[in-house]
Amino acid sequence: MILAAVAGSGIQPKGAEQMELSGGNAGEVPFPHHRHQRVVNECTTCHDLFPQEPGAIERLKAEGKLQKKQVMNKHCIKCHREMENAGKKSGPLRCKQCHNS
Repeated sequence: MILAAVAGSGIQPKGAEQMELSGGNAGEVPFPHHRHQRVVNECTTCHDLFPQEPGAIERLKAEGKLQKKQVMNKHCIKCHREMENAGKKSGPLRCKQCHNS
């Protein structure tokens, strides 16, 4: 399960506080990186899939190592839905709630 309790965990967010991820034709996706670090509490949840470097997601897609919408469907929405189903505050579940077209 992707969920983790972090309130008061002492996790020190690293990297950019806020990022903008490529969202393909649907538009850019503002990504509150530090908020995700505090909630997920495990960097490898995402970074096992893609390295910690700018443009990694798009590069992996171009190399055929990451399928279109794989991050969104199998990570973002999956985690947000798990949180919602657990009765916890969740991130967006609909396209226009993230993508700025």
